[in-house]
Amino acid sequence: MSKKIEEITLDFTGVKTLWELHERIRIAFDFPEWYGKNWDAFWDLLSEPFEETMVTVRGIQMLPRELQPCGKKVLELLEENKKWQAHWEWNPVEFNYTALSQPECASKGVS
Repeated sequence: MSKKIEEITLDFTGVKTLWELHERIRIAFDFPEWYGKNWDAFWDLLSEPFEETMVTVRGIQMLPRELQPCGKKVLELLEENKKWQAHWEWNPVEFNYTALSQPECASKGVS
């Protein structure tokens, strides 16, 4: 019997502000309304052990220039969480992600 993999799409297409970027994160990951919309809050909720997950990130290269470092931060935290989730000795979890360069492009793995 295969495990069910939760698929999350994090789409940054059209994002213009940091608040909107974090709101897209909150919605995609189904974080609670009280999500703090900062990197510490993202890590705290992201790093909780959860089910097998595949995250597809779209539109990250279309972020405005001033938000490009935030896009890189999202990818860094997803990569860190990939390692973090696998380390649980009692219950390692498969967490992975893919960043698409444009919404219509074929997937390109990020490591």
